[in-house]
Amino acid sequence: MDAVRLIVTSGRALAAGREVPDILTEVWQAQALAQAIGSRLAVSGPPELRGEALGLTELAGRGCGVLRLPDRAPEEPRAAQLTELGDARQALIRLGTLLGETGIALVGIACAADDEATYWSCLEAIDAADESRDRVLEMLRKLADRQQPDLTAREREAG
Repeated sequence: MDAVRLIVTSGRALAAGREVPDILTEVWQAQALAQAIGSRLAVSGPPELRGEALGLTELAGRGCGVLRLPDRAPEEPRAAQLTELGDARQALIRLGTLLGETGIALVGIACAADDEATYWSCLEAIDAADESRDRVLEMLRKLADRQQPDLTAREREAG
């Protein structure tokens, strides 16, 4: 399945989560997907994105690791269904949105947490999601720079 379809599926599942265990599971799924997309970009993406993509892989992995998952955690991550990246720009735009949504969901869980372990786990996961989103935004900026014509060269020719 392509990255955009998986991201959309994850976003819908996150929005449908009603109970804390379900939401935590979907946050974990989103982080695992970000890790897989980062890994794919680091290996076969545009060269200018590879450093940021590697950073995304590491941060999203940290996001997965800090979450205290319920006993009913998924046997296989949704990210295992990733077969192709597709349009990197579209995938990154949607991934950035999904990571923002996971951060918001985690804030809600942290605010209502009954125990300190859940609270701190959520805070660490919020930090990982925020930093992951920053990496995604930086990759989008680099893609935009790559696609924009060199305006300074045009200005020199005109001047």
